[in-house]
Amino acid sequence: MTNTQLEFESYGWPQQFGLADCWRWQFLPSGLIYRPYMAGAKEPRFASSWVYKKHHGWLWDSTLGGRVAILRYGTTNPVWPQGWELGIEGAAFPRLDLEQDRDLVSVDFRFGMPLTYRRGVWETKFSYYHISSHLGDEFWITHPGASRINYARDAIVIGLALRPNDSIRYYAEADWAFYSDGGSDPWAFQFGIDYTPLIRCRLPGNPFFAVNGHLRQEVDFGGEFTLQAGWQWRGQAGRSLRTGLTYSNGQSSQYQFFNMHEELLGVGVWYDY
Repeated sequence: MTNTQLEFESYGWPQQFGLADCWRWQFLPSGLIYRPYMAGAKEPRFASSWVYKKHHGWLWDSTLGGRVAILRYGTTNPVWPQGWELGIEGAAFPRLDLEQDRDLVSVDFRFGMPLTYRRGVWETKFSYYHISSHLGDEFWITHPGASRINYARDAIVIGLALRPNDSIRYYAEADWAFYSDGGSDPWAFQFGIDYTPLIRCRLPGNPFFAVNGHLRQEVDFGGEFTLQAGWQWRGQAGRSLRTGLTYSNGQSSQYQFFNMHEELLGVGVWYDY
C-alpha cells in the first residue's frame, strides 16, 4: 500500500469521491464544500502580502477574515464533503503604504452568505455579498487633493467549479449587483484555476499554483489578472497554509482606486480554513 493510499484512507475517502457516504444534518460542520479561490483578491481568509507597485514602491496588503460553514445536509468528510451547505463569510482588506510610515491607504470590507452544493466532481455556489470601500485617514491627510468615493455593491453570485481530481479545480462565476454606488456597475465575472492537493500532506508539504481573472463592467470589462505560486502545508479538515510569490496586473483591487491601473509583484502568506 502506497503513502497516497494511506492518506486517502486516513480521511475515509471512498471511491467516487464519497458518494456512498450517508447524508445527515450537521451544525457547524468541519471543512467547506466550496472553498475560496486561491488567487482571488477579495476572497475571505487570513493573509498578508508585501508587494512592490511599479512607479510607487512597497505596499502591505492584508486580508483579515474567513469563510466557515454554519449548516450542512450532506456527508461528514471534512476534506471532500458532499451535499448542501450554508456558510458565512467576512473580511477586511486594508492596504498600508510602506513608503509612508505604514499609512493606511484604504480598506475594503466584505460580508456574505454563500449557499453551496457538491455532488461528485461538481461544485456550485449561490451567494449574496456586500462590499464597501473606504479611504484611509492618513492618506487623506497626506493627499489633501484626494476625494473619497462611496464605492459599494450588494450582489448575487452564481459560481460553478469542476474538480477532475483531488488536486485541480477549474472555476467560473457571474456576479450581478442589484445595488451599486460610487462608480460600481452591475456585472462582474471571475474565473481561474487552482492547483493544490486536497489530501493532508506530511512535511515538507507540496507546491501550489493559482491563476485568477476578474472582469468588471465598471472598467469596460477590464479588471485584474493574478498569479500565485509557492509551497503549501495542509492540516486537518483541509485547512492550508501557503507561502510564495504573487503577481497581479490590471485595475486596482482596492476599490477606492478601481479605475486606476497597477502592477504588483511580491511575496505573501495565506491561511485558509
